[in-house]
Amino acid sequence: MACSALADLDTTLWSFCPSIAAAYLFAILFGLTTVAHIAQAIIHRKLYCWVVCMSAVWQTAAYGFRIASIHFPSSEAAYSAWFILILVAPLWTNAFVYMVFGRMVYNYTATARLFKVKAWRFGLYFVLLDIVAFLVQLAGASSASGDDVPDHQIMLGLHIYMVGVGIQQIFILFFCYLAFRFHQNLNRQPQSARLVQARTLLYVLYFVLLLITVRIVFRLAEYSKGLKSTIPNHEAYQYGLDSAMMLVAFWAFNAVHPGRIMAGPEADFPSRKARKAFFKEGGRGGIGNESELLPTSYA
Repeated sequence: MACSALADLDTTLWSFCPSIAAAYLFAILFGLTTVAHIAQAIIHRKLYCWVVCMSAVWQTAAYGFRIASIHFPSSEAAYSAWFILILVAPLWTNAFVYMVFGRMVYNYTATARLFKVKAWRFGLYFVLLDIVAFLVQLAGASSASGDDVPDHQIMLGLHIYMVGVGIQQIFILFFCYLAFRFHQNLNRQPQSARLVQARTLLYVLYFVLLLITVRIVFRLAEYSKGLKSTIPNHEAYQYGLDSAMMLVAFWAFNAVHPGRIMAGPEADFPSRKARKAFFKEGGRGGIGNESELLPTSYA
């Protein structure tokens, strides 16, 4: 059967014959988990879940544009769109992990602090760091995409992108250290159903970050040899070590949804005015009670 993406070798942007069936499959799978995340965000009434929904939308759109690019292989717009989206979409998932953890610090510590950093600022700081990595990766991916781009610009773009994913991984490792210290504090608490749920959610955060790390290592390996790399011409690597990792991450959050674990309005960050009153009264984490939540020794 002839490959539509390679029908005209003079105009196509593809260097290999991509699988249209695989692209449709992943577009459908990402689309389904997107619908599930939007529904869960509405059911649990958690506005911050728009971040993971955005990540899923971008992943779905990436494969939508990939399908369009396969059907119209000379379209620079479709090719560039899927190329950029598939590279930067996981950063939304990474940011969601940080936002969830900030809410865990609020709900499962007596002082709503970790290392003297307030829970809402903790999540904010890491999200800002994630935005830095996002902008660097976006700049690199944009520079390396498109038709008639000279080789030296492609190499520069790939190197910028690799710096961005390297920065992302450094932030992940630092975050994991803080999460581990928080985990130690949880383990010293008296056993309860709420804390079992909290640990389960924390394990999900670890798992998702592991999946993101696998993806980062793959992307670094993919572009380490620059234009001489043969990995981009074998899409099985991308599906197995990038898209599948992100799909499983979405499923993990579907199965253990933060809105179900930290349920109700009392689990949400208080308003600015309420925060001042909160710390005037000595602090008290959101959904727990005195018997479950002990002051953290790192606060």
